[in-house]
Amino acid sequence: MTTILSIQSNVAYGHVGNSASVFPMQRLGVEVWPVSTVLFSNHTGYGQWRGPLVAPEDVTAVITGIEERGAFGEVDAVLSGYQGGEEIGGVILDAVARVRAANPNAIYACDPVMGNAASGCFVHPAIPVLLRDRVVPQADLITPNQFELGFLTDTEAGDLASTLKSVDAARAMGPSTVLVTSVLRPDRPEGTIEMLACHDEEAWIVQTPHLPLKANGSGDVTAALFTTHWLQTHDLKAALERTVSSVFGLLQETLDSGRRELQLVQSQEHFAHPQLQFTAEQVR
Repeated sequence: MTTILSIQSNVAYGHVGNSASVFPMQRLGVEVWPVSTVLFSNHTGYGQWRGPLVAPEDVTAVITGIEERGAFGEVDAVLSGYQGGEEIGGVILDAVARVRAANPNAIYACDPVMGNAASGCFVHPAIPVLLRDRVVPQADLITPNQFELGFLTDTEAGDLASTLKSVDAARAMGPSTVLVTSVLRPDRPEGTIEMLACHDEEAWIVQTPHLPLKANGSGDVTAALFTTHWLQTHDLKAALERTVSSVFGLLQETLDSGRRELQLVQSQEHFAHPQLQFTAEQVR
């Protein structure tokens, strides 16, 4: 059985961080050990929220408690997303090192959350530097959007050729596998959006309709699903196709519901059995 240690934020209302990631992974048969870095009422996109940041030493204590059960040898991947502060970044990297010591085959999957092309960076100014200089070099798998990929590599990811060059620059930093979400090529058909997955010299891209929806937490679901499918199949094309098909189904269900939050439970069949199957095209 695949086991993932997921160190992310947690909210009571809505679905971001672990509140978005855990259920889809469990629906695919993954044993998930969630560790919370915040305990908020709702995501911060509402402008108001309640609840505490979990102190870095308390996050470390939870992780250490898992380690003391002798469980780190079972972990196949450490998954992280939004990092609210530099100290949490250090806690995550320490956990990755300890898991790898117990299981050298374990991977670190990092979603380097910084911002997007429409909003720019929405994290503390120290976080992008932390991600670029310390976190991404330790990762095996990263899942940036096109904007984040450009920042990490100090490149302009635009058309397919330049985006592939940016991916190569990211892989030179340390990760062997890169999933680029929300690829917006200038020459793509109107009303479409793409995801690009690369590993070694292999690269695949999938195109879907671009739904008119801004859904907080969709990136967290994408990172969780791709990490799971990659671990379970070691097949880049299959992992990409399954991830894209599931995420599209989730977003379509959410759009149809008219609600602001991701409709995870209502969409659960899409995680294991997507109604629409999107096919990847090999681009390298």
